[in-house]
Amino acid sequence: MKRNTFGSAPQRKRRLTLRCVLVALLSLMGLAGNSQNLKNGAKKAPVFSNSVYEGNDKVYQDNPLKPGEFYNPIVQGAYPDPAITRKGKDYYMVHSSFAIFPGVPVFHSKDLVNWTQMGHALDRVSQLDVHDTGISQGVYAPDIEYNPNNDTFYMIVTAFAGGAGNIVVKSKDPAKGWSEPFKLNFEGIDPSLFFDDNGKAYVVHNDAPDKGKELYEGHRVIKVWDYDLEKDQVIAGTDKIIVDGGVDLSKKPIWIEAPHIFKKNGRYYLICAEGGTGGNHSEVVFVSDSPRGPYTPAPNNPILSQRHLNPNRPNKVDWAGHADLVEGPDGKHYGVFLGIRPNEKNRVNIGRETFILPVDWSGEFPVFVNGLIPMEPKLKMPAGVENKTGKEGFFPNGNFTFTDNFISKKLDYRWVGLRGPREAFMTQTRKGLQINPFPVSLKEVKPTSTLFLRQQHNSFSYTTTLEYTPASEKELAGITLLQSEKFHYVFGLTRKGKDVYLVLERTEKGAPSLLASQKIEVRQPIQLRVKAEGDAYQFSYSTNGKNFMDLGGPVSGDILSTNVAGGFTGTLIGLYATSANDVQPQ
Repeated sequence: MKRNTFGSAPQRKRRLTLRCVLVALLSLMGLAGNSQNLKNGAKKAPVFSNSVYEGNDKVYQDNPLKPGEFYNPIVQGAYPDPAITRKGKDYYMVHSSFAIFPGVPVFHSKDLVNWTQMGHALDRVSQLDVHDTGISQGVYAPDIEYNPNNDTFYMIVTAFAGGAGNIVVKSKDPAKGWSEPFKLNFEGIDPSLFFDDNGKAYVVHNDAPDKGKELYEGHRVIKVWDYDLEKDQVIAGTDKIIVDGGVDLSKKPIWIEAPHIFKKNGRYYLICAEGGTGGNHSEVVFVSDSPRGPYTPAPNNPILSQRHLNPNRPNKVDWAGHADLVEGPDGKHYGVFLGIRPNEKNRVNIGRETFILPVDWSGEFPVFVNGLIPMEPKLKMPAGVENKTGKEGFFPNGNFTFTDNFISKKLDYRWVGLRGPREAFMTQTRKGLQINPFPVSLKEVKPTSTLFLRQQHNSFSYTTTLEYTPASEKELAGITLLQSEKFHYVFGLTRKGKDVYLVLERTEKGAPSLLASQKIEVRQPIQLRVKAEGDAYQFSYSTNGKNFMDLGGPVSGDILSTNVAGGFTGTLIGLYATSANDVQPQ
C-alpha cells in the first residue's frame, strides 16, 4: 500500500535509526523468532475458528428502531475520546486506543450515522512503540483535522510510550495510511489543531499551571501555540495560557482538557471537557475575538453533562463529555462525545463509548440538544439519511452478531493486539486462525500473543472453537476477558502430567486464583463460551458441538470494571495462547 511520506532527509534518517532500534528490541523479546516460526508452521500451535460474538442488551429489545431512527451510542465498546473532521461530504473520526496495537482507529462516514472503519492512524511499530506500556497508557485523546489550505489531514495525539510525548502524523488520504510521526516540543496532553481561514495554524492543549502557581489537585490550564506548517512544529515562545482552571477558578474546577477551537461568524469558540472522566464530567465553551484569546466562558455552562441527574434513572448514560463538533449533512451542527452505559451494579465493563447529539448553534453559543437531561437510546436521523448500520459493510449498532471464520484474506479491523503487531504471533490457515504462543503471560507488561475484540454490550455471549492439545503445563490456549494486566479472567486448556485440563483463573490486583478446573478428553476441537448477563459472567464448554457444560459457577464482572481495576479501557475479549503458563490445575 502506497503511503504518504513527509519530512526532511535528516528526519527520515532518524526515523530509520529508530526503526532499527525497535526491530532489535522485538528480536530481544523473541518476537522475531516467533514470526519465523509462523512462516515455518508451528505444528502444535492452537487454531481458533468459528468465532461468534452476539450482543443481547435489554435496552435494544425494549426500544426497537422505527423508520427514521438510529441508536446512540454510534460506536459501541471502548472507542473513547472521539474527535471528528470533515472534508466535503466525507467525515473522519478517531478514538483513543492506549496500548492497543495498531493504534488510533479511524472511522469514515458520509452521514454521521453509517460508519466504516478504514484502518488505524498508527499501524506501524515505527509510529507507535508500546511494547513495555501499561494497558491504560500508550496513546490517548487524539484529534483529527482537515486543513483545506494545503489539502492535508492531521492526527495529533499524546503518546505516553517510547518517549514520544506529543506527536502529529499527516495524510493526503486517510484510507492510504499516515506519515511517520513528528515529535512536538511541548509538554501536557490532549492536543488539537486549528487551521484559520488566513492559513495560520495553532495547537491548543492541556498543561500544568506555571511552576509555583498550582492551587489545588486537578488544577490545569489550556495553552495555545502558533504552529509552523512547514516544519510541523510549534513556534518557540508563542505559548500562552488561555484558560486557567476552567469556567470559574474560584470554584476550583478540575481537569480542564480536550480543547478544540472553532470559528463561526468571525469569532473563535473553544470547547473543553471539565470535571474529569467520571461522574463529574462535562463539556464547557468559551468565546474570543482571536484564536489566542482572551476567552470568556459562556453564561450557560456546562453545555453537556449528565452529572446532576437521578443516579437510578433507567438505561443510564453517564460521564458525558470530551466532545468535538462538526457540521452535518443537513447543515446543522452535531457533537460526538464519550459516555458510559454501566451495568445493573453501576460497573463500567464496556468502557467509554462514542455518542452523538445534535447541537443547537442558533444563538451565540453551541448547546447540545437534550445534553443536560437523561439521554435516550434512540435519535432521529439527519434529514435525507438512511440507516444502514450493520449492512453493506457498515459498523453494526444495537444488538448484533459478529461472526468470523478467519477465512477472509484481510483480518477485520475489530481484531487488535496488545503492545505489538498481530502479525508477530498469528497467521490465517485453512482451518482458522493460528496463534503461535509467546513465552509471555497476560500478567506481564509485554506484547502478548492474544487477538482481542472489545466487549460491546452488557449482556452478550462469545463462542469460539479451539483445536489444540497442550504439550506441557507451560502451555495454555483459550479465551480471556481482560481489563488490564492486573485484572482479568483466563479460560483455557493446559496440561498436568499426562492429562489435559480446562481451567478458569481470576487475577485481581495481579494475584491469580484458580476458580475451577476439569480434566477432559481432547479428541476433537472444543468449543469455549463466555456468556454475560450484566455483572454475571458464565464460562462453559462443549466437546460435542452441541451441549455446553459450565465450568464453575457465575463469576463477578467486578474486576472487569474500571470502578475496580481503574484505568481508561473497557473489557477486551481475547483469543489467548502462551508458553509461559502459570495456571496450575487441581
